[in-house]
Amino acid sequence: MSKELALSTGMVPTGSIDAYISASYQLPMLSPEEEHDYALRLRDQGDLNAARAMVLSHLRFVVRIARGYSGYGLALNDLIQEGTVGLMKAVRRFDPDQGVRLVSFAVHWIRAEIHEFILRNWRIVKVATTKAQRKLFFNLRSAKKRLGWFNQEEVAAVARELGVKPAEVLEMESRLANQDIAFDTPDSDDDDALGVTPSAYLGDARSEPLALLERKDAEEYRLTRLHAALQSLDERSRAILNDRWLSDDKRTLHELAAEYGVSAERIRQIEKNAMEKIRQRME
Repeated sequence: MSKELALSTGMVPTGSIDAYISASYQLPMLSPEEEHDYALRLRDQGDLNAARAMVLSHLRFVVRIARGYSGYGLALNDLIQEGTVGLMKAVRRFDPDQGVRLVSFAVHWIRAEIHEFILRNWRIVKVATTKAQRKLFFNLRSAKKRLGWFNQEEVAAVARELGVKPAEVLEMESRLANQDIAFDTPDSDDDDALGVTPSAYLGDARSEPLALLERKDAEEYRLTRLHAALQSLDERSRAILNDRWLSDDKRTLHELAAEYGVSAERIRQIEKNAMEKIRQRME
């Protein structure tokens, strides 16, 4: 079977993850000339068979990169799948006229997709959201020179090396040291194995009768004060506030200006003065 036929038709990795990895390493590599030709066919003619050949010939690199992230506790087949998505994106964006090989361009896309997958699935609670946190997440383990917590000198050294603040290093170290726990007590007949979960000490006090009564009294008190403050206004100010803020069919400054025979700016001043009087009465 020729190299082009193998890459475009038959030799597609299937089966178990071990069979997939074995098949990916058996797929023939492309020479620089063949890779350039396939890339031109994809770019200029939209040839999907050329794209398929480029993807299949680089699956071994996806497997190799994905294996480097096996220490995060995620399934290797999932890592390979996400890396393959990154490879496909790289193939679509590859420019053969730049004078670089596809593998050099694709490695960044492959790692980016794997990084996103790890950050989404490593913990229930997301541990890295900002650019600095993402950088720390993937470099902090390798930056540790000893077991245990960093001392101040090590924190400063890591911060300088990665270009982040020392406080961000300490925060990420703390996040990585923590573990996800279930909120509710798991079902078990062994009382000693249950432990203490957050549901045992993080009670929701919002539904307690006393809290509900306090909130109801506070709301009624505020409404009473607001009603009294509105009644203290003159009739025109009260009507303008009602039309501007309390009515379902709110009216504009120009509509009220036409009704009262004044300028829109005058309506705005009346509204502002009325709001200030209400604020003072409420305080």
